[in-house]
Amino acid sequence: MKFKAFLTENGVRLLEKRFLPALEKMGKVCHIFLTPDHASFLHNLLNGDGIQSIAQFRKEALFDDYYISSQNQDRIAFSIDISLLLRAVRSSVSICSEFGNGDSANRLQIKLVKKLPTNCTQSMPFLTFETKGYKSAVIQDVPISKPLSRAQVLELQTALDMAQDLPATLVQVPDMNNLQNFVDRMKHVGEVLNVSITKYGDLHMQISTTLIRLGQEFRKLLVIGEQAQPPLEERNLSAQTRSEKAIARGEAQSVQVSVRHFSKSLQCHLAKPDCAFYGIASQGACLTVIFQFFIPGTHQIDKSISLHCRLPVLDPGN
Repeated sequence: MKFKAFLTENGVRLLEKRFLPALEKMGKVCHIFLTPDHASFLHNLLNGDGIQSIAQFRKEALFDDYYISSQNQDRIAFSIDISLLLRAVRSSVSICSEFGNGDSANRLQIKLVKKLPTNCTQSMPFLTFETKGYKSAVIQDVPISKPLSRAQVLELQTALDMAQDLPATLVQVPDMNNLQNFVDRMKHVGEVLNVSITKYGDLHMQISTTLIRLGQEFRKLLVIGEQAQPPLEERNLSAQTRSEKAIARGEAQSVQVSVRHFSKSLQCHLAKPDCAFYGIASQGACLTVIFQFFIPGTHQIDKSISLHCRLPVLDPGN
């Protein structure tokens, strides 16, 4: 199997300044899944533990001169330590800036190689960064796992396809800072967060203990998907009562998630999304957070980039 490509200036900015810092908060290790058309960074799709995050890029969003070849339909997947990957990208950018010249200033090549490390008897796989300066080239090797087998790649592709299913109702949260401030306060109250989403555009969050109940509600949010009109006679009721009545009518869903997982999903703001949508999957399977990115200078969705998280739900008895 072979993979090599040049990171573009835009690709370097996306990875170094935005996505890798965000993905590092999701977990120490992720899978990189390369196909002829896309590069994906995937957390927890195979082990089912913890928050799942899926960041996908069309190859043109990150790379020039992209070449991939394998006996598995030209698909390659492996796991990697994100902190090591981010360090290699930052170091390579620093070298490019210091020693680059002319057209070579931002030519950063990335490729898969097998090398024999010092004091080892067996070659190991690496993701190699080669920075070509004016008079020299600097090579950095980031260790990776053994590439996934054909069966494992199929399992990863199946999990990725399943993770693309969207909730029937999504509500847009315009103020992520407000949400972050609320979650920061909740961390000191309890570990379980109840999240309710209605087809009216209401997002209600509550955390309860034997001593305290803390909640926040966002009302009349933009709704994508299935919608409904709220009953006028219920507009003056409490948020919890309205939410309970909407659930009883089948016009809302409610799930319980870990406060820690919810807080971790908010770290995706480091990727600088332009907006975020929340939804609950069919039968309350998970809480889904979808981040959207606009083409710079416009309000048009950049379809070459996608990022979303799936938070596992807790058993109400836990």
